Amino acid sequence: MRKRRFLNRDREVTMDQYEMQAKFGKGIGFFVMLFIVFVILMKSLVVVQPGTVGVRVLFGKVNPKTLKSGLHLINPLVNVVKMSVRTEEYTMSIASAEGYKSGDDAIDALTSEGMKIRLDLTAWYRLDEAKAAQVYETIGTNYESKIVRPVLRTAIRDAVVKYTAASIYTEKRAQLVSDIERIMAELLKDRGIISEKILLRNLILPKRLMEAIDIKLSAEQAAQQMEFVVMKERKEKERKIVEAEGIRRANQIISSGLTDKYIKWYRIDMMKQLVDSPNNTIIFIPEDMSSTPIINIPAQK
Repeated sequence: MRKRRFLNRDREVTMDQYEMQAKFGKGIGFFVMLFIVFVILMKSLVVVQPGTVGVRVLFGKVNPKTLKSGLHLINPLVNVVKMSVRTEEYTMSIASAEGYKSGDDAIDALTSEGMKIRLDLTAWYRLDEAKAAQVYETIGTNYESKIVRPVLRTAIRDAVVKYTAASIYTEKRAQLVSDIERIMAELLKDRGIISEKILLRNLILPKRLMEAIDIKLSAEQAAQQMEFVVMKERKEKERKIVEAEGIRRANQIISSGLTDKYIKWYRIDMMKQLVDSPNNTIIFIPEDMSSTPIINIPAQK
């Protein structure tokens, strides 16, 4: 009887352990499933930051439709490559710390007369949002070194060769920049990259040419100054002629109206005004003896 009781007790203990293990296994399975669901959900949610687009790639195939900035629910197996569509800058500078590449990266170009000049400039560009998938599929993410740099160098050289070095240094600088922008835009229009602006920061000419240009500019400025002086003197001459003509005409008008009677009346009127003046100390002596002298001597105090 005791043996049967012990066997029954062992069976009860074994059953309890089995039930506990089964419950524990179910709990672990539930948490595992919950974790898997969480991972799938997290992989399905993608946040695209402002100024970027998302390119979807599934099993090596690129989806032509890009994801704009915001929260998106996608296939968890899809890989999203984020690409910037903000304005970027590519600088080619003589200063080692300023350019896209370290060291002297200024570009050399030949002018129309075959003279070599150096240009230090910056290009503003951005990725076309609608063609981001095309750019990623055909070029990749490093399109700056593959496309932008070669196109920029080509545009600069194609534009510079149309001008002389002296004209670029003086009056054609803005026109040169406009030509570079136009050529670069044409070369990039089918590549999914938009050229915005070219900033010509510095132009380096051979030393002798710069000295010759400075001498020429100084001579032109001196000639312009002399022309201004001559024009000023000519205007002054014309002014004096007009002034003299006016004085002559005025004298003619005055002399034509001066009769003997008017002069005599004017003299008497002036004498009367002077006599009536309290501060008068003048003695009038008439020109002819028909007039009586007028003497006005102030009283002594």
